[in-house]
Amino acid sequence: MLRLHDDYLQNASAILDKLKSYYRHGGESGNLSKVLQDYTQVILDITFYEENKLVDQEFPEDCSPFKIQQLLQDLTEPEVLAGRLAPAQEVQSVLGLELLECLYWRRGALLYMYCHTLHQRKQWIKKNKDTFLKCIQEGVRYLMRMLQVRNSVKLNDGVVLHDPATASFLSEGIFSDTHLLTMMYIGEMCFWAVKYEDCSADTMDRKEDRLQFRDIGTQILNKYVLACEGPLQGQGWNTENAKEILSILQ
Repeated sequence: MLRLHDDYLQNASAILDKLKSYYRHGGESGNLSKVLQDYTQVILDITFYEENKLVDQEFPEDCSPFKIQQLLQDLTEPEVLAGRLAPAQEVQSVLGLELLECLYWRRGALLYMYCHTLHQRKQWIKKNKDTFLKCIQEGVRYLMRMLQVRNSVKLNDGVVLHDPATASFLSEGIFSDTHLLTMMYIGEMCFWAVKYEDCSADTMDRKEDRLQFRDIGTQILNKYVLACEGPLQGQGWNTENAKEILSILQ
């Protein structure tokens, strides 16, 4: 477990004891859900502190790969525990939509920040292109899962929305500023992947294993631009970078 303030660790230890007790002796599913949600929040707090240290240190080359994998593992643990302790229930019903979204967002955003830093290390990428592309693919997958946690609202499902802007957002699965930021992150990562895939003959043999970055980036950024220049126009969302990326992807 990552080191942080004693209060966090004591809280985590107490919650882990509750989880062990549940696993050994059984208990009510409602109590399990609450304990797992509390545990997930502790994990989010502790890893947030560690992530910020990595960002502040600009992801040191010697230790970042190990620390990032540890953080990704820690942020995956609540899902694993939910599946193991409540196999008859969907993970999202155990942890709740917001926490599950946050787990995917935090893993995807961590890999985005890491790739954003690596993207500026041209010499490193020349020697580690496959590692870079793997990080991008993993990050895009997490961010796409974040966008898919909540189903978009179908306007013919008996839902009455008097605000056309709100209706537009919900129909596209945009529920918060974080969802919009996720779209921009996905677009940027897809652009980096296309840039380095196109100039790399070594990746062609494994193309079937890779995401269709050009298609994904184009689709996501088109939604982003439509939202920012439509209902969100004048709200401070910039589309210049998204449009520049789209002109290259298309």
